[in-house]
Amino acid sequence: MTKLRVLTAGESHGRGLAGIIEGIPSGLSLSSEDIDRELKRRQGGYGRGGRMKIESDRALILSGVRRGRTLGSPIGVLVENKDWENWKEVMSPDPYVRNFTAKDPRGAPVTRPRPGHADLAGALKYDHRDVRNILERSSARETAMRVALGAVARKFLAVFGILIGSRVLGIGNQKVRTFPPGADEEELMKMFAQAEGSPVRCADSVASKRMMRRIDKAIKDGDSLGGIFEVFAVGVPVGLGSHTQWDLKLDGRLAKAVMSIQAIKGVEIGHGFAMAEGPGSQVMDEIYYDSYGPRTGKFFRKTNNAGGVEGGMSNGMPIIIRAAMKPIPTLRRPLMSVDMKSKKAFKAAYERSDVCAVPAAAVVGEAMTALVLADAFLEKFGGDSEKEVRRNYRSYLKYVDSF
Repeated sequence: MTKLRVLTAGESHGRGLAGIIEGIPSGLSLSSEDIDRELKRRQGGYGRGGRMKIESDRALILSGVRRGRTLGSPIGVLVENKDWENWKEVMSPDPYVRNFTAKDPRGAPVTRPRPGHADLAGALKYDHRDVRNILERSSARETAMRVALGAVARKFLAVFGILIGSRVLGIGNQKVRTFPPGADEEELMKMFAQAEGSPVRCADSVASKRMMRRIDKAIKDGDSLGGIFEVFAVGVPVGLGSHTQWDLKLDGRLAKAVMSIQAIKGVEIGHGFAMAEGPGSQVMDEIYYDSYGPRTGKFFRKTNNAGGVEGGMSNGMPIIIRAAMKPIPTLRRPLMSVDMKSKKAFKAAYERSDVCAVPAAAVVGEAMTALVLADAFLEKFGGDSEKEVRRNYRSYLKYVDSF
């Protein structure tokens, strides 16, 4: 049963983005700075578009927090769009009609859907003759609020030693040389720190330079690039999720959350598709028990091909998620489309866009992972206050250690 409820609202060029996260226990230390830190990380990355130069996202906590502590009630967050001043007439919710075409052509109906976007399917589904009514909400701008709410979840998880990071593994055809098969928690966090210092969020400095050169070429060609990123969570206890029903399985919930990010077309847990190529004797993570060493009295695995999830439940190893992001379909050299009104062939409409947003998508992936893990954590341990959750968690760890 879901313990966290999360909703976002808002359009790309509307007044702002609004979000609600309900189910966070009382007593958690939380400030707007905690959220702003993550919003800033999302806005970085080599290959981002012009909007990042005018937006500097800041979170306004509207409810659920008093004097730096959560109340246990729904937490409301607002992120204003700085560009609203330039769009307030075009995007006004007021019911008046005005011909913008002379003064501001942006107000004219957008009738040329862009291939690869939600434009045409959304217009047909919702009976819109103006594609702007679809593209504004389907825009990846919406992920700013996901990151904001994810920041709340990751602050909660950090109390219990669960940390989340990410890194970019590839942009276009430029990839890191190797994917470590059994990286432990210390190695993963080291790679995370290295990735944070890279313009493309890649822990491999040589690969980073190759990726940046590939982005430069795409900019010159008026094209766009996708890529692959990895999200990992360390300190996750055994037993989150369940094997008993399809919708309770942790890997399914994580895959759904990451796949929901705009432009994500593939998700794997652990070594995913690569595991399909090898025999079972080589891809299964053998189980050991440490009787005398540093893990005395604990079960452990030397490899983590499963990505920390077995049978729909966390197994105590780091959670590993990889996602494939397609190239951004909005191109400076627009692709061919059909005008919905005239039915004639035209070049698709162009909206200001990034050339490559894989580094930013990795940060969004962290946020979605945090939301799922916080939900599963509260599902497992319950509690209306942070202190109560702590008691329940300590009791469970004591039980596991005595098994």
